[in-house]
Amino acid sequence: NARPTARDVSRVICAIRREKLPDPAVLGNAGSFFKNPLVDATQAERLRQAFPDLVGYPQADGRLKLAAGWLIDKGGWKGFRDGPVGVHAQQALVLVNHGGATGAQVRALAERIQEDVRRRFGVELEPEPNLY
Repeated sequence: NARPTARDVSRVICAIRREKLPDPAVLGNAGSFFKNPLVDATQAERLRQAFPDLVGYPQADGRLKLAAGWLIDKGGWKGFRDGPVGVHAQQALVLVNHGGATGAQVRALAERIQEDVRRRFGVELEPEPNLY
């Protein structure tokens, strides 16, 4: 019964990420773009009533951590493209640069997605990367 080492766990995590995320050397991206938002129990129940297939992870404090990728995908953004920027076709959390996109274009797409999720679900998405 050998226990996995930290190196073993790291290798497995890296392999999973390689499967889920596009290679930035091939398709420009910053990995997961939005954090998984937390909602209180009342909002979680309202969302579950409206969206029975809601994906979320119960937290010890009673809140629910929502899968941001599910929220984005449910809004129809997965695979969306607007010129050089878009949402990855296999992973809705990943915004991609198909070539030549500016930071302003990436930010504009992120803001459109945030507004859609806010309107559709009443949930705020927070970007993971620092935006300047």
